[in-house]
Amino acid sequence: MGPAVSLAGRDIGQDFSRKDGWSMYHGDSVPGFPAHPHRGFETVTIVRKGLIDHSDSLGATARFGGGDVQWLTAGRGIVHSEMFPLLKADEENPLELFQIWLNLPARNKMADPHFTMLWNEQVPRRVLADAAGRNTEVAVIAGRFGDVAPLAPPPDSWAAQAESDVAIWTLRMEAGAGFQLPPAALAGTRRTLYFFKGAAATIAGRTVQGPAAISLEADVEVALAAGDTVCEFLLLQGRPIGESVAQYGPFVMNTQAEIMKAMQDYQRTQFGGWSFGDTAPVHGAAPKRFAKYPDGREEVPA
Repeated sequence: MGPAVSLAGRDIGQDFSRKDGWSMYHGDSVPGFPAHPHRGFETVTIVRKGLIDHSDSLGATARFGGGDVQWLTAGRGIVHSEMFPLLKADEENPLELFQIWLNLPARNKMADPHFTMLWNEQVPRRVLADAAGRNTEVAVIAGRFGDVAPLAPPPDSWAAQAESDVAIWTLRMEAGAGFQLPPAALAGTRRTLYFFKGAAATIAGRTVQGPAAISLEADVEVALAAGDTVCEFLLLQGRPIGESVAQYGPFVMNTQAEIMKAMQDYQRTQFGGWSFGDTAPVHGAAPKRFAKYPDGREEVPA
């Protein structure tokens, strides 16, 4: 399930060579990120195309993609792998994803790790038409959009706190569509709109060439208009936690002393250990999506 050629001559771990027209940043045979630790924050992984094989030190496994969202609270510590198996031997295997690192407040940095899946079929969506009948679809991953409530975030997430005003939405606008982006609910919220697909769009009266990240005033309504092609956006917003941030690689804490403690704890405990036969598990040749939770419960998307 990896490239059907030799990887000799590639600096695996930092391969950005474009040798023979492609790179393989990481992975010994299958591309991806073999087992690695995290502490002190969350990852929200939105997979637009392709499939990811997940395994973690809680014992959870999953294969997800095609609009699915994985929400992982690292808390006091977790080890996980994220592999990108090339399941199709006779055609391309595109993978397109966003991974958002969402900080945890100090009181929750040592919370129990938590794994959950938000399946594409369950993510709430709203389609709104402009006066000309051109549609904008909003997928609501976190944060209420009008009367559309998101699926519940993990219990210790900053997104689960009423004062956070966290929102993660994706917007898909038909060519020429207009849309009024509503203001954030609370004062002090910060908002970024990532214009990632489409040649050009008009944002608050200003023409923007894609791709671009745009900082918006969160407390005002903003007019969006797609150009001559379909335009897509990722909206990220939240109120600042208002605490110091210390980061070293996969650890996000409040002080350098806590970073050192995280490194020592990982070296001593491996954050619970690794129960799989290798550091980069993949889950078979069938493309079926599934999740197996730490308590043994299994689920597939409806």
